[in-house]
Amino acid sequence: MKAIVGLGNPGKEYSGTRHNVGFDVVDELARRWGATLKKWKATADLAVVTDQEVLLVEPKTFMNESGVAVGAVMAFYRIQPRDVLVVVDEIQLPLGKLRLRWSGSAGGHNGLKSVIAHVGQDFPRLRIGVERGNPESMLRNHVLSKFAPNEREIVERAVARAADAAETFVVDGLQVAMNRFNAADEPSTSET
Repeated sequence: MKAIVGLGNPGKEYSGTRHNVGFDVVDELARRWGATLKKWKATADLAVVTDQEVLLVEPKTFMNESGVAVGAVMAFYRIQPRDVLVVVDEIQLPLGKLRLRWSGSAGGHNGLKSVIAHVGQDFPRLRIGVERGNPESMLRNHVLSKFAPNEREIVERAVARAADAAETFVVDGLQVAMNRFNAADEPSTSET
């Protein structure tokens, strides 16, 4: 079994913010697969998608404590770190750009820091670019802000592509997903 874990913050006030694109990807996968996330042990919302042999997970412990929920889900379902794809926002990437990696550091992301503290750093991650924004603004305010109207279409396409990448991870593995989704900003629609 594999798990797709989207990081974010619970609560309507955080819906649609840059920090919650991980939740948006899990919600898109749930929509595609006809799954419903339900409360699991007070630390996460979770759906078992039997025909895909995958768990969809949204930690409800707030971003900075995401590792508590991720570690608990992995232990309960006996999932190895290599089979958990963690989806997060990334301020160092241009808006809408995707980056898949096998493992690595948190890169300053508090949600990833928490997951690494609880399960180690050797798990796949999918970063979705949300840009740094105005260098003068506080980072916390930026990641907790909602996308501007002119950014929304880019973000919606990125969330759909990230869901495609997660499906590829489940079916074909991370290497195929990396080759397909790290190569270009968007898949080509024309044959050459």
